[in-house]
Amino acid sequence: MTNDILLRVQGLTTRFFTDEGVSRAVEDVSLDIPRGRTAALVGESGCGKTVTALSVLRLVPDPPGRIVAGAVRMGQGDLLLLPEADMRQVRGNRISMIFQEPMTSLNPVFTVGDQIAEAVSLHKKVGRAAALRETAAMLRKVGIPDPQSRLREYPHQMSGGMRQRVMIAMSLVCGPELLIADEPTTALDVTIQAQILDLLRELQADIGMSILLITHDLGVVAEIAHHVSVMYAGRIVEEADIQELFDSPLHPYTVGLFRSRPTLERRGALAAIPGTVPSPLAIPPGCPFHPRCPLADGKRCAAERPPLEVKRPGHTAACWYADRAADMRTRGEDLYK
Repeated sequence: MTNDILLRVQGLTTRFFTDEGVSRAVEDVSLDIPRGRTAALVGESGCGKTVTALSVLRLVPDPPGRIVAGAVRMGQGDLLLLPEADMRQVRGNRISMIFQEPMTSLNPVFTVGDQIAEAVSLHKKVGRAAALRETAAMLRKVGIPDPQSRLREYPHQMSGGMRQRVMIAMSLVCGPELLIADEPTTALDVTIQAQILDLLRELQADIGMSILLITHDLGVVAEIAHHVSVMYAGRIVEEADIQELFDSPLHPYTVGLFRSRPTLERRGALAAIPGTVPSPLAIPPGCPFHPRCPLADGKRCAAERPPLEVKRPGHTAACWYADRAADMRTRGEDLYK
């Protein structure tokens, strides 16, 4: 692993073995997270983004879930091979995660001070008084006023934006090398959303951490990410730096995601990608996007799964007809009409 890559995921495959069948939640996912940079993982709900993050931290519930293949390399080691006791030292210490909904992630019967201080005591081996001092300092750093009073409050006494800041404080109090932010601005109004994104940028610059941002909001991606991986039906279907992807998406699915965004020029109902995300219990053969794709030919696309390969320098896509999609975009033609 090169020195500028903090974490490298290679061929990660996670499945859920249920009474209904085998759910292929994550299939052969590979991605790199550079040091001090933000990598985004985007896609519709149900495409496998959160399961990928949980797999990195080995938090997939077993049963029914199981990581069946792959490697997650951080430094010289593979996190998937660590004993559980060693992995507990990684979680919350070297890698932290902000979960989607802070009200369900915070324990309602403990004060926020006790919940954050617990992580400090566990990983830094300090007493309660020292842990609470560090907790108050982190609450102040994430922009919570009067942190000494807030230490004694319960989650229900705080607004949604404040609870999200508490979750960020809990994630960062031990100075992680990597922060996994799973939909960190979901259910927040746009003003608070902007504040949270600004806060993440400031903290990243301050402590030099890497961020894996999981979201379906391309506006959030544009604000904070450096590199983007687009996920569909458990697989990465396109990867590029942020400017390259926004300027020249190659995969028809990515084109559809951009087309469905609200813009000042487009009035009326938002344009939607036809069809629905396939169930992980029944992924279509060939390209999993072919039942919804306007370029699918019904033969090769339905029979052969396209590999994720370089289409341009620094830009990969898993599509047999990515060049055709790029040509249509250059001519100003709408792929979905």
